[in-house]
Amino acid sequence: MQKNIWRPFKISALAALAIAAVSCKEEAPKSLPLLGPYTVEDNIVNGMLATDTVFTTIRPFSFYDQDSNEITHATIDGKVYVTDFFFTSCPTICPKMKQQLLRVTEEFKDNDELIILSHSIDPKRDSVARLHSYAQKLGINSSKWHLMTGERDSIYSMAKHYMIAAQEDKLAPGGYAHSGAFLLVDKNKQIRGIYDGTLPEEVDQMMEDIKWLLNNGGK
Repeated sequence: MQKNIWRPFKISALAALAIAAVSCKEEAPKSLPLLGPYTVEDNIVNGMLATDTVFTTIRPFSFYDQDSNEITHATIDGKVYVTDFFFTSCPTICPKMKQQLLRVTEEFKDNDELIILSHSIDPKRDSVARLHSYAQKLGINSSKWHLMTGERDSIYSMAKHYMIAAQEDKLAPGGYAHSGAFLLVDKNKQIRGIYDGTLPEEVDQMMEDIKWLLNNGGK
């Protein structure tokens, strides 16, 4: 018997989960939780009921980055990655988030196992050319950090898949409302952490969690 279950959470709750296994004297967590949607499978093993929890992996996708490169599931094979949602004309939280991600790329500039995927939720205006100019303005390393655009429905569907709030909102500054969360995904394409991308201290924790993942084979 298989039951589909949605695992709701808040950023603060997830941060607590990530930190729970850390003693005051340790610098890195001993483990990171698996997060997101999962199924529970009940099986009979040797006459006993055994329950197995199976977490969903990130589904296939196809977008284009600031250099017109197609970014797909193959791009993240063998990679740990951080993902978020933004738009280039965002007047509120996006500039803060991008400054924090610049910190991340600088910290891991010599490690090819980590990349960043940022999805624009304004594909009508955020063309490849516009993303290219935005990347140049920020000094983004295109091999490390992909600013992506694509079909509107695909982007919004991907946001839901990642459990990220993103929608058009005429009353919101810039015309869009979205979460400021960063998601950390391991080499098995499973979510291992979620952090407030506007808070330096949460991004500090994310970088510690990235180091733990990389030191443990990315899984």
